[in-house]
Amino acid sequence: MKQRLVIFDTTLRDGEQSPGASMTREEKLRVARQLERMRVDVIEAGFAAASPGDFDAIHAIAETIKESTVCSLARANDNDIRRAGEAIRPAASGRIHTFIATSPIHMEKKLRMSPDQVVEAAVRAVKLAREYTDDVEFSAEDAVRSDFDFLVRIFDAVIQAGATTINVPDTVGYSIPEVWGERMRTLIERVPGADKVVWSTHCHNDLGMAVANSLAAVLAGARQVECTINGLGERAGNASLEEVVMAVRTRSDLFPVETRIDTTQIVPASKLISQITGYPVQPNKAIVGANAFAHESGIHQDGVLKHRETYEIMRAQDVGWAQNKLVLGKHSGRNAFKSRLAELGIELAGDEAVNAAFARFKELADKKHEIFDEDLQALVSDEAVSAGEEHYKLVYLHVCSETGETPQATLTLTLGGSEQKAQATGGGPVDASFRAIESIAGSGAELLLYSVNAITTGTDAQGEVTVRLAKQGRIVNGAGADTDIVIASAKAYLNALNKLHSSLERVNPQGDV
Repeated sequence: MKQRLVIFDTTLRDGEQSPGASMTREEKLRVARQLERMRVDVIEAGFAAASPGDFDAIHAIAETIKESTVCSLARANDNDIRRAGEAIRPAASGRIHTFIATSPIHMEKKLRMSPDQVVEAAVRAVKLAREYTDDVEFSAEDAVRSDFDFLVRIFDAVIQAGATTINVPDTVGYSIPEVWGERMRTLIERVPGADKVVWSTHCHNDLGMAVANSLAAVLAGARQVECTINGLGERAGNASLEEVVMAVRTRSDLFPVETRIDTTQIVPASKLISQITGYPVQPNKAIVGANAFAHESGIHQDGVLKHRETYEIMRAQDVGWAQNKLVLGKHSGRNAFKSRLAELGIELAGDEAVNAAFARFKELADKKHEIFDEDLQALVSDEAVSAGEEHYKLVYLHVCSETGETPQATLTLTLGGSEQKAQATGGGPVDASFRAIESIAGSGAELLLYSVNAITTGTDAQGEVTVRLAKQGRIVNGAGADTDIVIASAKAYLNALNKLHSSLERVNPQGDV
């Protein structure tokens, strides 16, 4: 009998710390439902003490999710623990994940605490967390650079205090698989009471080895892996959930564990995260990249045609690629539209929201003959953007671009309810459009990223645009989708400006393990 490998997804917490990737309450709920549908064991829904918005989102997820454990992160202090406990209170299964730094550099320079004080704080936090839930996880932040004997001491103390999961994080992505596996194995051997807890690993990808380190930890005895969809996360990201899960499944001859993940939901989850955060998936990304199952070499094509397993170690449909088929067209009715949204796990709040989304679907169907699942995901994401706080709104856009002439854009925006018009030239139609918008908005924001992605195949595909803006230390992503890439670009830029303008848009929470 294989043992269960617990999949702990931190897309909504650690993944959200990527620059500009903050999600709204509604977006977090959509992601959480998809993670539950994928049968993720633990959903780390956020950091309750970071902001009222994050607390509210965690609380809403705890009320909604029934099949996965809902978790909140908390630093090792009374306020954080109590906020986390209140946030997860409605959950059918709730967990508090508390952490404190244990490396000498963190204890001295950041915490300014002695080792004894750190152990005392950790024990107090775990005991307080146990007042809210029997499921308490403890993490030693920057364990990779921590003194080994001190790790043994603090893990022993928190296990005695009631911790049920012990997480060993490579917070800065410093380790390599052989060393990380050995550290995990030796900790399990040396920590008293190690057999009473689940051992976990949380690896960052700064050296490109997060997945490899996580799998090395599993071979050494870890039975929980902390990861994110698409490897999303600050800096170089986290261990990629889809790669960990499919590695364990594909190499079942090597790994003495199995997960309960419904792998057919992996690609839909990947697309949803990409659309909501504005972080596109690179085409050659393992498992979920557009080229992950593509073969151009004649030798490879010949082999695959004769027998798939000559060059493919897993089936595309097993991770959800086969689900992305044509589902609707311009003659489809409202009920068919609503039914397909339900199949995709998309829930709209009330008939008014359904009617608005259906109207946008009909508009899209007039422009695009074939409507795919990805189009519906983008349409609903775009609808959520439009339903948000819109200080700036696009009313009209006309661009002119021809050989030998300077591109020009003319547009009309509503600004706080009143219409304003502008005209500008630029290096291309998108540049001209952005300059025209800025001539009205005068935001002074710095453009950090402009990215275009085709949502589906074909020349009539919707273009999905991501714009990342920075202003006064704040970074936001804007997203827009349309069959006209210039209009999609303008939507994305305005979406980012609206986030900068909104008093409700929070700065990414701080708190990493």
